[in-house]
Amino acid sequence: MTTPIHTALLESAIDAIERAERMRRQFFRLAGQQSRTPVWEPPIEVFEHEGQLAIVVALPGVPPDLVTLTFEGDMLIVAAERKLPQRFAVGAVHCMEIPYGHFERHIRLPTGRFRLVQRSAEHGCLLLELERLG
Repeated sequence: MTTPIHTALLESAIDAIERAERMRRQFFRLAGQQSRTPVWEPPIEVFEHEGQLAIVVALPGVPPDLVTLTFEGDMLIVAAERKLPQRFAVGAVHCMEIPYGHFERHIRLPTGRFRLVQRSAEHGCLLLELERLG
């Protein structure tokens, strides 16, 4: 018999597994991998207030002008590449926790249509402001 407590525990466990999988994809990449397939996903924050969406995408070391934004249905796709600086491309790696390579983050938007009204960068984060249409 499934109770509300069991359902809540199951949903919590599924959320934890999804977060762990996202983190695994986000922070692991084979050295030298040359593929257009996304190899990591940046963490995001999404806030809504009075028809405005504010999206923060953590992109340390990624020039904001090289990030592409694409709207596909109810998704906003944020994509670019974080390149390993040439001076670090040789030698032994003792610790590598910041991901490199092509990334893509699919952000499901709330119901409705939106348009981008402002795009800026601050402290290694891409800041996007969207406005609900109609």
